[in-house]
Amino acid sequence: MKIASLETRHCDAGWRNYHFAKLTTADGVTGWSEFDEDFGSPGVTAAIERLAPRVAGQDGANHERVYADLFCATRPAAGGVIGQALGAIENALIDAKAKTLGVPCYALLGGKVRDRVRLYWSHCATWRINHPEHYTPPITDLAGVREIGSEVRERGFTALKTNVFEYGDGTVRGWRPGFGTPFEPGRNVERATLRHLRAHLDALREGAGPDIDILLDLNFNCATEGYLKILRELRDVDLFWVEIDSRNPRALSHIREQGHHPISSCETLVGLRSFLPYFEREAVDVAIVDAVWNGVWQGLKIAASAEAYEVNVAPHNFYGHLATMMNAHFAAAVPNLRIMEIDIDRIPWDSEIFTHTPPVEGGHLVLPDSPGWGTEPDEKALESRPPRG
Repeated sequence: MKIASLETRHCDAGWRNYHFAKLTTADGVTGWSEFDEDFGSPGVTAAIERLAPRVAGQDGANHERVYADLFCATRPAAGGVIGQALGAIENALIDAKAKTLGVPCYALLGGKVRDRVRLYWSHCATWRINHPEHYTPPITDLAGVREIGSEVRERGFTALKTNVFEYGDGTVRGWRPGFGTPFEPGRNVERATLRHLRAHLDALREGAGPDIDILLDLNFNCATEGYLKILRELRDVDLFWVEIDSRNPRALSHIREQGHHPISSCETLVGLRSFLPYFEREAVDVAIVDAVWNGVWQGLKIAASAEAYEVNVAPHNFYGHLATMMNAHFAAAVPNLRIMEIDIDRIPWDSEIFTHTPPVEGGHLVLPDSPGWGTEPDEKALESRPPRG
């Protein structure tokens, strides 16, 4: 399975772009992976293309060796954008190897532990509030929040995840100071934000009913004091987990000890070494693993380490359909899975860009048995949707 070439492809995805690595073998087998360059990671494309000549000519069947070789070549700057580039290359290698052997990718990961993966509807209300030009019907008030909660239940899902919003003067807007919206680098939490968050969660619960699990994502939007303030406010609210991003595992451990909800984290970490301090500090109840960033094979190592600390894992997945299927194979293979993220609100042309859409039934993703990931980009469709500037 000699590698002939490694290239990148890109297309418009509405408010962002989709990014893909395309690996071709000397026998004409094409392996695909999806990677991300819009979630704080500019430069992944350049890193992949810089490494492509080193990949060409190697035996793609030995993907662990290829990864080790690339890690050696980039060791002084391991992690971050470089780590994500290596993950994208690894994922394309796994797809090509599975197609060469005529098996699904999960067969290379130890086989399936499960045939169906429980899903949670991610960015529920979020996309329709933040990007109403792409996701309809737009949500402009708490009545719309109640309606999407009902929609989740009616469409057979058992869990949803949402974010923090501010309501006032007849408008609703996302509260994301960790990402500069609003620009408040102290990331302080004021009383009005707490009131609006509780009203938002109450509306979702009213619409979804008592049997739907609600997950709350706080991202990087607070300092430690702010996270504690929110957890105290929501002490009596039934939440599946509260998702918190923190660069300080000791601080996150303190938050977990003081709060009353399960804590999930780690979605922005790259490499097993980055996860270990969080496990050692008992900072998380659920470790979120981005297999798109890390590579599915490396993700299995992270999941196995989490298992040793009695921690379950959940995939980070808010990209295109190829990324969903990559994460689905990861979720099928790891024993210590909690639940899987998926975006149900999609841009109108998603189904045109990919050869197959993820098979979702009753709030679960059903694993296909076709070779490779089970879907790939349609290159002609990508050309018809050139990437945004």
